[in-house]
Amino acid sequence: MTNLHEVQHPVSALRIIAKLSIPGSPDWVGIDDHAVWISNKSQNALERINPGSNERVATVPVSRSPCSGLAVGFGSIWSPSCQDGRIDRVDAETNAVIAQISVPIADSEGAIAAGADAVWMMTSENGTLSKIDPAGNRVIADIQNDPGSFAVAAEPDAIWITSTANNLLVRVSPHTHRVVVRIPTGPSPRFLCTGEHSVWVLNQGDGTVTRVDSNSNQVTATIKVGDGGPGGDIASGEGAVWVTAVNVPLTRIDPNTNRVTSQFIGPGGDAIRAGYGALWMCSFFLQELWRVEPPM
Repeated sequence: MTNLHEVQHPVSALRIIAKLSIPGSPDWVGIDDHAVWISNKSQNALERINPGSNERVATVPVSRSPCSGLAVGFGSIWSPSCQDGRIDRVDAETNAVIAQISVPIADSEGAIAAGADAVWMMTSENGTLSKIDPAGNRVIADIQNDPGSFAVAAEPDAIWITSTANNLLVRVSPHTHRVVVRIPTGPSPRFLCTGEHSVWVLNQGDGTVTRVDSNSNQVTATIKVGDGGPGGDIASGEGAVWVTAVNVPLTRIDPNTNRVTSQFIGPGGDAIRAGYGALWMCSFFLQELWRVEPPM
């Protein structure tokens, strides 16, 4: 196991390519083929960023208090609203809300997913996973899962759900709607991502990341990244797996060795995605978005 102190650096050592001020409470990040999208809870809006110019080019009004992640898929950005109990579908070309799907949101700290021909959202604390048809903009199935489950990731043949209350990663078939397997993780798993033929789960209870092989459904590594706590985020891309947390803005995990190769300490952190040769990192308390060159 890596001694984190040996790979730690001040946040000033990060190469920040661009820093954008986003007044309000910028949080969740989504990336599509043309833009970077940020949810802004206090402004009831999504912010559209042009990755070519590193400028904000649109502010899109959505339902109140956008929460629980952003999903990108089917030519749209999907933004849950905890306060209004619905999901807004924003057209990625016109920046207009083109549909609103009325569903409760299980928790403000969750994740919505687009993939496997549908959009997936946890819609009750009791473990209801709702499947939304993007052709009709309606819920076409409610699938019972473990209670206390809030975050979802989608692959063509698997929907992955973290059960925070039960310390599990649950695999659901998008075709049969049945639970395939329940996999023990670290304590209080919450956010997750897929990449490198694996699912990566951030455990808020002890500051570890559980790596699960998506073919065998077996845990292949447990990686210490910090002390744990609420919030944070995890993303895959640009050659690594990336974890962010408040005041620990960035941790890099090498997927070839399952070791932390660098960690940056200081103000910032809380949401992250990788794309366009960069890391896109939001800090709601700094009210900033950073475009960062991926470190080694």
